[in-house]
Amino acid sequence: MGIHYDYKSTRGDKAMKKEAKRKARIEQRRAKRSSNSSKSSEEKEMHDIETPITLEDLTNPDKS
Repeated sequence: MGIHYDYKSTRGDKAMKKEAKRKARIEQRRAKRSSNSSKSSEEKEMHDIETPITLEDLTNPDKS
């Protein structure tokens, strides 16, 4: 009777904890996603408009 007696009385608390944990994970993902998108927009550098783009610019991985 010990294990089953406790089940119904704590079911609501367990459900609330599970829901809070789920919402915390969602918020964490949302924050991570927003921080990643802001970093990527800041890091992008544009090619100089005055100089023509050559094949060397496109294919050389060391030249950044």
